Amino acid sequence: MVGVAEIARRARGQASGELASLPILALNVHSACNCRCVMCDIWKANAEKRELTPDALFAHVDAIRRLHVQRVMLTGGEPLLNRNLWKLCEQLRACGIRITLVSTGLLIDNHADYIARHVDTVVVSLDGPADIHDAIRRINGGFDRIARGVSSLRVFSSPPRLIARSVVQRDNYAHLAETIAAARRMGFDEISFLAADLASTAFNRPEPWDDARRAEVAVPAAGLEALAGAIARAHASEAAAFSAGFVVGGVESLRRIDRYYRAVAGLGEYPAVRCNAPWMSAVLEPEGALRPCFFHEPYPTREGGLAAILNSREAIAFRRDLDVDRNAVCRRCVCSLNLPITQAV
Repeated sequence: MVGVAEIARRARGQASGELASLPILALNVHSACNCRCVMCDIWKANAEKRELTPDALFAHVDAIRRLHVQRVMLTGGEPLLNRNLWKLCEQLRACGIRITLVSTGLLIDNHADYIARHVDTVVVSLDGPADIHDAIRRINGGFDRIARGVSSLRVFSSPPRLIARSVVQRDNYAHLAETIAAARRMGFDEISFLAADLASTAFNRPEPWDDARRAEVAVPAAGLEALAGAIARAHASEAAAFSAGFVVGGVESLRRIDRYYRAVAGLGEYPAVRCNAPWMSAVLEPEGALRPCFFHEPYPTREGGLAAILNSREAIAFRRDLDVDRNAVCRRCVCSLNLPITQAV
């Protein structure tokens, strides 16, 4: 549990913008990806293949300890492409840090022993039943490879928690019930749903998408009634999954996505965002850039590494002045973190 002193540190940080505590650190450990997803541009820079090295991580270890980091999320690209991933995990575990792996799932079967040894939570992208998933990911047999990976982790006496994460968009919104059913059959512990990010420069976009590119991914205005119907059908046909908490956030998480796409179509306001990610987490990229979250621009680089950047004058001012309710990036955000200051990670 989080102690009284830690709670006080977090509260002071949220009030002043200066952080003495950072519960969650996302490490972008490899810039390339092994999928070619319709709704993502990360794979378009695969030729660069930047990765976080053990030496680079070691340079941040003291700061990670001083900032009381409790959990690290290994992200990318695809983290399992990092040639030294398990050395990174050994460094983190030596600091008493819990590890979440965020993966496409294609390589889990190859690394199951190491994952079970080092990781306590695995988040896998799942975009629908087999044919839908493979078409969106543009990887033949990708769904089956995920299924094998999940099965390979389930054989361990204490497997990591397995979470499916599905991005709802133009090509899969009609298949919500089938996606939930597929996740259950495959052996996931839960599934969460997000809308597609259409507005930011995250995920290797040099600039925000234009209208034509957004239209390739967004649920169209003509499909909104069908989306509402798909949500209702999923809630009815997978009632047991909803009742058991298998769908993170319940049916309201899907209705929020419906409201998001209605706002995209100009038919309503974007759903309210409750998020404290810039005060509770940060994203470290392979070349050393540090972001408040995946969607905001990096903080200015400073000598002194992670802690110096996080509490630079500019970073403190950004957090102190950030109004999540009014900020344009936050208002259109599809993925929010709202971690209570009293909650252990």
